[in-house]
Amino acid sequence: MTSDLSGSPQPGSAEILCVGTELLLGTITNGNARWIAEQLAVLGVPHLRQEVVGDNRARLIAAVQQASRRCRLLITTGGLGPTPDDLTTEAIAAAFATPLQERPEVWADITAKARSRGRELSPSLRRQALLPQGAVVLPNPTGTAAGMIWSPLPGFTLLTFPGVPSEMKAMWQATAAPWLRQAGLSQGVFASRLLRFWGVAESALAEQVGDLLAASNPTVAPYADAGEVKLRITARAASPEQASTLLAPVEAEIRRRAAEACFGADDDSLASVVLAALLRRGESLAVAESCTGGGIGAALAAIPGASAVFLGGVIAYANAVKQGVLGVPEELLERHGAVSDPVAAAMAEGACRLTGAHWGVAVSGIAGPGGGSPDKPVGLVHIAVAGPDGTHSAAVRFGSSRGRAWIQTLSTGEALDRLRRRLSAS
Repeated sequence: MTSDLSGSPQPGSAEILCVGTELLLGTITNGNARWIAEQLAVLGVPHLRQEVVGDNRARLIAAVQQASRRCRLLITTGGLGPTPDDLTTEAIAAAFATPLQERPEVWADITAKARSRGRELSPSLRRQALLPQGAVVLPNPTGTAAGMIWSPLPGFTLLTFPGVPSEMKAMWQATAAPWLRQAGLSQGVFASRLLRFWGVAESALAEQVGDLLAASNPTVAPYADAGEVKLRITARAASPEQASTLLAPVEAEIRRRAAEACFGADDDSLASVVLAALLRRGESLAVAESCTGGGIGAALAAIPGASAVFLGGVIAYANAVKQGVLGVPEELLERHGAVSDPVAAAMAEGACRLTGAHWGVAVSGIAGPGGGSPDKPVGLVHIAVAGPDGTHSAAVRFGSSRGRAWIQTLSTGEALDRLRRRLSAS
């Protein structure tokens, strides 16, 4: 989103400038801009523009000077390290014809951290102790690259952060967020809630909540990513309590309309929701995977505390493993083939039998790009869930246009969602 370029900085408006050629090349994903944008929304600071600039001094100077004419607050990430391509601090100082000064307290911090980690003090590290005259140090509690809070022009302030996400977040939470709360840049307080859905298309969900999408406060915005659909509800009010009060009835109405398709909110995942449900029930889970190659197990194991209910799994690509480890009858493999409902069901039951788990989930499919046939095309996946109330297996066709990784990701999500629905129904 662009802002008015014609006059003085807009009251309270902020921009984000991310520095690094690797961002322009697509070598890394620009997660910093997204995270900062979310934090600005929470603080109620209007955020009007984002920009990415490579490691080029002239372009960086120009970007900073242009931003100073558009906004009140410019937040930069990247380019604060000790190497020659770390140009941010020097370029910002040059943009406002301000000399750099070495800050003894910053150099002392760099020295202490280097020694505590058993590292030698290279001459290049000293560059990180240089800040423009008049700038306030924005301390880095975990790394050596300090940032700054600097107002080189009336009504315009810069906050600089390193590109390392963990360092940037620590600096934001310890120093930047408190400063922003006191700086008078907030225009109310924002509260946000992210609702998560599986088993419903983005278009279908948008139709279900179409009238809510048109509202102005709270706003409701849809997103879709790898089978999951999300609705972000955002409210603005004078206080966090008032904003939350605005959110609550909208969330309740969306959940009522979407029913079982809404599986969680905010940091929930299908894996975390399934594990929480099993823990409440005092039951356990095992998996048997073919085409997902351990994807379901990895999703479960990524959740802290998963070992309380997730007993383990088997990756069974070869029919010999399906037979020898999971106990799938040879007759089923010969009659129906490995990619079939009977075999997927036998795999899920075999996982339960092998581990003693209450529930078993199994997948067997064709992730491609080869191996498909007219009867069993690429993208065909059979998913089975075995439990105390029986075993059910059904096929799903994901298509082949988006490739192998897409099919594996959707298969993992669909398998967990089928278990989630079974658990909620029993």
